[in-house]
Amino acid sequence: MNSDLVGKRVLITGGTKGIGRATAVDLAQAGARVVVCHRNDDFSAARLVEELAGSGDQHAVIRADVTDESQLQTLADQVRRGLGGLDAVVNNAGVDGHMRLEDLDVEEWYRVLNVNVTAYYLVVRAVLPLLADPSSVVNIGASVALRGRQNGSHYTASKAAVHGLTRSMAKEFGPRGVRVNLVAPGVIDKGEDDLPPQVAKTIVSMTALGRLGDCSDVANAVAFLISDKSRYISGCTLHVDGGM
Repeated sequence: MNSDLVGKRVLITGGTKGIGRATAVDLAQAGARVVVCHRNDDFSAARLVEELAGSGDQHAVIRADVTDESQLQTLADQVRRGLGGLDAVVNNAGVDGHMRLEDLDVEEWYRVLNVNVTAYYLVVRAVLPLLADPSSVVNIGASVALRGRQNGSHYTASKAAVHGLTRSMAKEFGPRGVRVNLVAPGVIDKGEDDLPPQVAKTIVSMTALGRLGDCSDVANAVAFLISDKSRYISGCTLHVDGGM
C-alpha cells in the first residue's frame, strides 16, 4: 500500500470504465477515499460499487453529467457532505471522435469539445472551494495532442486545449497550494473495444517498449501525481505512451 495515498479524498470523473475505473480501484486499494461520477452507464457503475466495497464502505459512485453546471453543483454538495473536502480531482471523463474535417458538423465539434475541455473547467470550478491546501488536480489528456490524428481534428484539438488549460490552472492555483498536472496516455488497451490486429500491430511498432499500454499504466501515473512524492511537480505533462 502507498502510504502517501492513505486517507486522501479523491473525486474521479468518468470513473466506471477503462482508465477511470482502474484509477478508482487502485486508489481505493491504496487507502484513498474515492468518489466516482458517471453519466449513464448504470451497469458498469453497479459493478464498480461492488468492487470498491472490497476496500471499505467510504467510497461512493454518483451519477452526474460533467457538462451540466447544476448537476456538478449537486455533486460538489454530495462530496462536501460525504468527505468534507478534497485532496485530489482526476478529470478523466471524455469522448472520442472520428470524422473527416469536411464532414465535421458543428454539433459533433461541440460534443467533443464540451466533454473533453469545457467539462474540465466546469468540474474544477465547482469543487475549487473543497480543495485542500495542499491538493492535486490531474487532467487526463492524450499524447496525440502533439502529433495530430487524421480524421480526428476535433478530438486532437480538445486534447491540445487541455495542455494549455493545465498550465494556466497550475499557475493560477499554485499560490493556494493546488498542483495541476496532465497525464497524456498513448493508445491504451482498455479491454472494451479491441483494435483490429493489423492496427494494433502498427501502433505497437511505433512504441519504444513494443506493446500497447493498459489502464493500470495510466492509473499508476495518476497515483504518483496525487501522492506526496510529486509535491514539487506542477504544470507538467507526463506522457504514458511507451515512447511513441
